[in-house]
Amino acid sequence: MRRLPQDAKRPGPGALAITLVILAVLLLASLTAGLAIGSVHVPPGQVWGIVAQALGADLPEPAWSRARETIVLDVRAPRVLLGAVTGAGLAVVGTALQALIRNPLAEPYLLGVSSGASLGAVTVIVFGVTLFGPVSLSVAAFAGALGALLLVYATARTGGRITSVRLVLSGVAIAAVLTALLDLLLLTTDRGNETRAVLAWTLGGLGGVNWGTLWLPSTALLLGVAVLLAHARNLNLLLAGEEAATTMGLDVARFRARMFVLLSLVTGVLVAAAGPIGFVGLMMPHIVRLFVGGDHRRVLPTAALGGGVFLVWADIAARTVAAPMEIPVGVLTALCGGPFFLWLMRRDARRSTGEGTA
Repeated sequence: MRRLPQDAKRPGPGALAITLVILAVLLLASLTAGLAIGSVHVPPGQVWGIVAQALGADLPEPAWSRARETIVLDVRAPRVLLGAVTGAGLAVVGTALQALIRNPLAEPYLLGVSSGASLGAVTVIVFGVTLFGPVSLSVAAFAGALGALLLVYATARTGGRITSVRLVLSGVAIAAVLTALLDLLLLTTDRGNETRAVLAWTLGGLGGVNWGTLWLPSTALLLGVAVLLAHARNLNLLLAGEEAATTMGLDVARFRARMFVLLSLVTGVLVAAAGPIGFVGLMMPHIVRLFVGGDHRRVLPTAALGGGVFLVWADIAARTVAAPMEIPVGVLTALCGGPFFLWLMRRDARRSTGEGTA
């Protein structure tokens, strides 16, 4: 199994702080752009005024109309925030999966986790299951994500050692089966417009959120980041291999099992809110490692900020590139992530060839 790439020179604390500040500023600018750009353009100054007034600031007579205030606060703000939360969550999940499985190609979409979550969520929608009340969709998506991840891992481990190729192929195969089951479920359901809406949801999108539903993915993100940061040292130990991690006192099997449950929970909640959005968890960890090294205490917060920035801009493009028609944001992330995935595979193959001839 190939180890994840780590820079020989670890950037100092100053470099990490600068990177985090730059990404935080970029995220703030991205959120502002997301609130300003659309079919109705709202100047950034008015955006800040509307937000400040909503937060309780005592401002003079507003220079904007009530319609613009509604557009910013009730239409765009929940959507933009969901984009930031989903992007951050997927980036963090991808970072953790790459460490847990020790595979640089691991991410929720490629490993079938998102497909499992989608199948669970759609099953609840189609059959109208409300056993867990308003969180039934997220619970079903979590169960589907966890089942898919365990199935992929068990399939790839058959025969002993897991290889990058076997893991990716297992993920692709399981994802294909789960997607086929999802399509079959939709085709055999006579729900008319609801079926078309679910089909659009399976391509990934941020348009169905409101303030009443935003709290759940936000809570899942905060929980995931907090727990993973608390276990960042264990993730670092896994990069050296299972034997080395065990020697250092880590119960690898138990740790992996707990982390798989956590990552499935975060993925399931995010998929329930935004649909399956691929490749964010693949690209962001590799990009931020170029700037902050391989230490997960650095990679996790940096990847979260980078993922938030990326998905906010992807959603802006989805809303504006083909306006008035909206492109599913999952289509745009796939257009970016597909070539990135091929580049990673080619780089991995070159390194394997180089090591074999050394």
